[in-house]
This record gives sequence, C-alpha cells and structure tokens, in this order.
Amino acid sequence: MFSRYRKAAADRKTETPAPAPGTPAPPAATPASAAPAEAPRPPVMPGGMLKSAPRAAVQPAQTAAADKERKRKDRLSELKSDLHKRLLEQLNLGALEHASEADLRAEIGSISTEVLGEMAVVLSKEDRSQLFQELYDEVMGLGPIEPLLKDDSVNDILINGPHQVFVERAGKLELSDISFKDEKHLLRIIDKIVSAVGRRVDESNPYVDARLMDGSRFNAMIPPVAVDGSLVSIRKFKKEKLKIEDLVRFGAFTEEMAAYLEAAVSTRLNVIVSGGTGSGKTTTLNALSSFIADDERILTIEDTAELQLQQTHVGRMESRPPNVEGKGAVTQRDCLRNALRMRPDRIIVGETRGEEVIDMLQAMNTGHDGSMTTIHANNARDAVSRLENMIAMSGIEMPLKAMRSQIASAVNLIVQASRLQDGSRRMTSITEITGMEGDVISMQEIFRYERRGTAPDGKIIGRFNATGVRSAYSDRFKQWGYDLPASIYEPLP
Repeated sequence: MFSRYRKAAADRKTETPAPAPGTPAPPAATPASAAPAEAPRPPVMPGGMLKSAPRAAVQPAQTAAADKERKRKDRLSELKSDLHKRLLEQLNLGALEHASEADLRAEIGSISTEVLGEMAVVLSKEDRSQLFQELYDEVMGLGPIEPLLKDDSVNDILINGPHQVFVERAGKLELSDISFKDEKHLLRIIDKIVSAVGRRVDESNPYVDARLMDGSRFNAMIPPVAVDGSLVSIRKFKKEKLKIEDLVRFGAFTEEMAAYLEAAVSTRLNVIVSGGTGSGKTTTLNALSSFIADDERILTIEDTAELQLQQTHVGRMESRPPNVEGKGAVTQRDCLRNALRMRPDRIIVGETRGEEVIDMLQAMNTGHDGSMTTIHANNARDAVSRLENMIAMSGIEMPLKAMRSQIASAVNLIVQASRLQDGSRRMTSITEITGMEGDVISMQEIFRYERRGTAPDGKIIGRFNATGVRSAYSDRFKQWGYDLPASIYEPLP
C-alpha cells in the first residue's frame, strides 16, 4: 500500500529487526503491556535502614499504578525510537513532501504494523493509536512538543533539558508530562527547526533565534553553554488578534483608560509600552495600533515578526542574523534607517533594545509623530533610564542633559504592562512625559493600578484608578475631536 512513498528495496538496509525491549523474540508473542514481574525489594527507611516488611504491604495502590504507567510509557518510547529508525529507512522523504496527510498517516501505520509484526509485539488499540500519532509527529512535526504547539491554551513552551518541559497557561507555569528520550533526541528536534529556516546551531555557535512556520518565536541554547542539557524557549504566535475591547473585558484596563489611549494614539502621540518578559507588551502594542487610521502608511520593524496590524497600508520588516560565514546580517537599525526613506506616516518597532534607539528617537522628533515601540523596564522612570543607557551604549557621546532633552521631546506617553503573581496581566500605569525641569525629565501619572490584597485562592485584588491629574495633552485631544470628559481624570473615593 502507498508503495510510491517507500524507498526501493535495494536502497534500504537489510537488518534483522531487534526485538523490542522487554519483549521475547519470536515465535512466542508477548503483549507489550505485560511487564516481567519484579522481585519485591524492602523499602529504605530514613537514615538508610532497611525495613523488613514486604513492599506490597506498604506501597500505596496509586504508587503501583504510577509505576506501571511509567513502565508502559518507557516501553512505548523504546518502541517509538526503533520504529522511527525503520520508518526513516523505508520512507521516501522526497515523495512525502507532496503526500496528503491521510496518505502519510496510512503509510506510517502500514509500515509500523509490519515492523511490529516482525518484532512480535502486540499493542492495545489505545497504545497503537498513541504510538502512530507520535511517529507521525516525529516524521512530519516537532516530536513530543507537537501537541503543545497545537494546544491553544499554551502560550509558552520552556524546555530545560530532555526530561523537563514547562508550559505557561493563563499566565502560570506548570510542569508538563512531555519529555524527550534523551539529549540527542532533543538536539535532533532543535536541528530540525533551525535547518528549516537556514540557520545552524553547534558547539561553535551554541545559541540561535528563529521563527517557526506558524510564526512562533523560537530560541535555543545547547551544551556546553547550557550545562544540564539544551534550553529551548518557544513563544507561541497568537492567530487571533486581541482588540482593545477584549483587553477591557479581560480586566487589563478600564473603558476610561481605553478612551484615553484611543485619543493619545489617534492624535499621534509617541508611545512606549514598557514591561517585563511575558507582561503583554506586544499584545498591548497590537491593540493600540487598532486606533491608527486606515489611510496612514505604517512600517513595522521587528526581530521576529509578531505584530498583526489590520490597516491596509502596512510594510513589515524583519531583521536577520548573520549566516554561517558570519555575513549578511541585517539589524533593526539597518531596517529603521531604510524605513525613514520610505515615506512612513508612522514607524512601529517591535522592541527597542540597542543602538537603534538613536534612530527611533530621531524619527519621533522629525515628523514621524505617532510612532510606537516597546522596551523592557519595570516602571516609567526605569524606562527613561533604560533609554539613556541604550544611547550611552550605542557609542554616541552626548551630554546627559542633551540626551534627556531629546528623550523628553520625542516620547509623549509610557504605558506600563505588568504580569502579576497570579498570572494576570494589567496595565499598571499610564504616564505622560511633560518636558524638562532643570536637568530632570518631568512626568505625570494619569492612571494607575492599585493593589489591595490577595484573595484566598491567590488572585490579586485591586482596582484601576485615576490620579486626579488632568492630561497635559487635553487641548490637543480637543483640537483633534477627542473631547474627553473631565470625570475620567477624577480618582475613585
């Protein structure tokens, strides 16, 4: 069946199939689920003393069941490893590129059934179905993590070596039951990812950034830099763009804050979204971009393309690392300099974290009002300090007062995004930059999130509140047709 997907017999190795671990050789057929009986061992007490009571008398039933399940998974893992090798020997990988998923699954099932028969292994229907699915993921997907990539409830996948895979769901990290067979298995999946996008990772180049086919952001670091096994981080790409209304419904901020942000973006204030890793900066930037008029030309610049702008006139740019010879790199600064020659109305930089900050500030100061970017910082004042540090690290010698003056004239608004201890994401502060007072950049906070306590279930209790300070841009808002009521600036009692 489906012989067009198999290699010619002469091309395959002629090896005598090895019996599966724990399975007797033919002719006697032994179910794979039947494990050899294990001689009881006396348990070890604290301090190393042996207890003479029989193990079965003290071992809880759930421990025995967990041990049985672990052995079943280990046996299936060994079978999968053997079958994967046989599949690679027999499948014509070139022909598979044009095969339908149904044909490929049928061919994998056919070959696997033949090999299981040769190995005299009998599996339950459930184990057989699980094994065939995992084999399909190994051949066409990313092995053990393929189900996590398809799980819409998973936001991040964090791998610490072959036997520890964490996932983030609803802002909380949890250890999954997914694992790799060994470090070689994990390295093979990493290599499969990076080779598909023309990158490489090895001892001479032990870390890599890449983008998966679905747009997810991928970063890996391998030994010897990663001491206890390869480290992998995958930030999944959200197919559905969250709108401002969604963020209000989720409690990220209030309707009053949304009305203020709409006025700020529509009247072309320059905005920085500040926050830590995983705080929702890109999601917030996406939502703010929805307030940009459809007739404006927008250019976006990112390390990994994540923004999903819905306007008609959008040009997207993505920086590029050097190739294997160390050549061909295209930095965000290169993209930004070229963007300035492309007549943009607004420029959006996914994340500013290096020397491109100089060009970004100059763009904001030279007719590209309404530009936006994100930055890693804990609060508005830290965001300004971070900008100062990046300017200093870029190698440009500039007096501190001149540096701060440029920041104060370029940046109008800082929106602070935070991920709280319970995993929820909040816009904890909206702060305006109003100019200079002596040598210091002056700011005023318009809205803030006030934390009140913690509920018994661990949820953070708090509320959004205005500070009582009227926006410095109120007249600008009114001139552009956004006459916000004075009540939105009044604090709650």
